Amino acid sequence: MKTAILNAKDIPDRAALHSALAQELSFPPYYGNNLDALCDLLTESAEPIRIVLIGKEAFEENLGVYFTRFLRMLEDVSGESGRLTFEFREENEMDLQKAKEKLSELQKKMSAFDHASSLIYYDAVTGAPKGTAANRAQTLSVLSLESYQLATGPETVKLLEFLEEQKEQLDERETRTVELLLKEIRRRQKIPQEEYLEMQMLLVEADDVWHRAKEASDFALFEPVLEKIFEIHRRFAGYLAPEKAPYDYWLGEFEEGLTMERCDAFFATLRAHIVPLLKKVEAKPQLSNEILHGSFPAAQQEALSYRLMKLMGLDLDHVGLSTTEHPFTTSLGSHFDERITTHFYEEDFSFSMFSVIHEGGHALYDTGSDDSFAYTALDGGVSMGIHESQSRFYENLLGRSRAFCEAVFPLLQEVFPRQMYGRTAEEFYKAVNRAEPSLIRTEADELTYCLHIMVRYELEKRVMAGELAVHDLPGEWNRLYKEYLGIDVPDDKRGVLQDSHWSGGAIGYFPSYALGSAYGAQLLAKMREEIDVDGCLRRGDFAPINEWNREHLWKYGCLYKPAELFRKAAGEEFDPTYYTDYLEKKYSELYDL
Repeated sequence: MKTAILNAKDIPDRAALHSALAQELSFPPYYGNNLDALCDLLTESAEPIRIVLIGKEAFEENLGVYFTRFLRMLEDVSGESGRLTFEFREENEMDLQKAKEKLSELQKKMSAFDHASSLIYYDAVTGAPKGTAANRAQTLSVLSLESYQLATGPETVKLLEFLEEQKEQLDERETRTVELLLKEIRRRQKIPQEEYLEMQMLLVEADDVWHRAKEASDFALFEPVLEKIFEIHRRFAGYLAPEKAPYDYWLGEFEEGLTMERCDAFFATLRAHIVPLLKKVEAKPQLSNEILHGSFPAAQQEALSYRLMKLMGLDLDHVGLSTTEHPFTTSLGSHFDERITTHFYEEDFSFSMFSVIHEGGHALYDTGSDDSFAYTALDGGVSMGIHESQSRFYENLLGRSRAFCEAVFPLLQEVFPRQMYGRTAEEFYKAVNRAEPSLIRTEADELTYCLHIMVRYELEKRVMAGELAVHDLPGEWNRLYKEYLGIDVPDDKRGVLQDSHWSGGAIGYFPSYALGSAYGAQLLAKMREEIDVDGCLRRGDFAPINEWNREHLWKYGCLYKPAELFRKAAGEEFDPTYYTDYLEKKYSELYDL
């Protein structure tokens, strides 16, 4: 449908009337600029046309009897063709159809700003020279200001509040879009503009400082910046949700509805099962992981990475791979451009292998969004818990399964013929599922992984509550690693500085990893009711698995809230015992408990 919205204040005479109609309805150059010519074009149009006239009295005053003739002609054409409608609006009334068009344009602009900022960040961590942080900060400060003003400006607020008032006339997608945008706008409105920009600049600095501090294994370099990050998060939580504990607010930003109370109960359930299971495992002879260690050149690992991405079903025309200190996944502009990163350790190929599968799971989720969601608030994953359910689903539930290990082992033999000579798929399966406490979260096995998350959760909770000083984080980190995992932390690089999350301002993110693992186990149980998952993996056929995930999760983007989406996919409410049952069954078989 073509829509022409004509405001009497912009149309002082008949020439202006015809000029406006020609522009709004894209009339051909030969349009005669008179009522007869107008009647012909309106009558002959195969496409429905809608004309909105704002300010009827002003039109009558400006055009006089010509306006009467104009209206009579519209009535005649409307009655004859049935494809023309016209209506009057008052000056202060916003047109719904035009508002929807403005909403679309607004989201495209917001996506463009996000695209530019994401590209700058991606460049910063994948290849930018070390001395360019200040240069990036200058550009990002301008982009952040423009983005902030676009998102919180009076025109944007008026548009979204108008659409919210008209929600009975919006479809499901439009209603959810307005809800998400208004939530973000009202969030930003509560934060003083100068403080919002201060935060953006701080995070650019923090990323650069964290890299240097980790390289030097010196927390003291990072401490002043991290102190500011925690302080700003406490301050912003006070602006945004003064009725909540600051950490509750930030937990809910990554997983809607998540609180410390829910986390405490969830982690208590995991601890009650994992701790005794780990003790039983530690009493048994350890599985060998010798097959994972040796000399694995980065070029061969890169070749393996691309083969794995294809095997998983990733579209390499839309998903790229780079290397970084800390692997991650990001969308650039929309789900049509997804980037994943990894890190190659030449003495152990399994780190990169499983980071590629993990980040590939994130990328599958993002690229699986309905294409109509691109450049809108509905594009991509709905929460970090759901996102991590997909990354950890592919990395662990599928990637470390016996069926997948059997299927992928011939590929490993092809890529690493010398290193895999005389080895077996069963050796590989046992090696990648060896359970033992370790220093590095991203290298942790499935059984001990959530203990790493609990350490971070406890530390964040106490710092946000003012019960632990940032200065004391290294000492407390080391103490909890000894208490939870029974290991000594030798330095800051392998301790408190190992993760990039705090430098990116992701306070409250870590519990999403554990939730994602538990979500994934429950989703796998549901999938098995409909699909022979192990059979697909043994054939190296991810298509049925990906299609199930696409139909139950991916295609919905942010259309539904996390809990609702999970319930639709799993067919029931979240139950963490699916995950603990999975761990107990798997490790009992592996270690003959």
